[in-house]
Amino acid sequence: MFHIALYEPQIAPNTGNAIRLASNNGCHLHLIEPLGFSMEEKQLRRASLDYRDLANVTIHKNYDAFLKEMGDRRIFALTTKGSIPHNEPSYQAGDVLLFGSETSGLPDDIRNGFPSENRIRIPMLPNARSLNLSNSIAIVSYEAWRQIGFTMPEISEGVSKL
Repeated sequence: MFHIALYEPQIAPNTGNAIRLASNNGCHLHLIEPLGFSMEEKQLRRASLDYRDLANVTIHKNYDAFLKEMGDRRIFALTTKGSIPHNEPSYQAGDVLLFGSETSGLPDDIRNGFPSENRIRIPMLPNARSLNLSNSIAIVSYEAWRQIGFTMPEISEGVSKL
């Protein structure tokens, strides 16, 4: 299946929604520290409901640790400054969808470290700033899943407890 990575997320309910989403579409969710909230925060628990035990979530101490864990997987950086629309890449199982924080997106050095064909954006009306993080995750992860025919993830991938 796919990997969803959140770079230094700041808003607990968005991460809770991402946990709930990952439990429903089989993606592995990666949270890259520092986080702007505690994983025990009430708003996170409320947004993720009872899906926490059903989602595959890994927390990484920093971006370098995350990259090391991803190995040779293709990573797509989601950014309002992306070069191509999110539906143009031909996604493959195992690809990583990297999202920046709600308040500042991906830092320039990280975003610019990706080739232009791996910097993708969600089309929006002119002068629109950005979409909510959890909405963006849903749009892109379901497009990637659609492209591979909504195949089901391997049961052996397992589930990590938070």
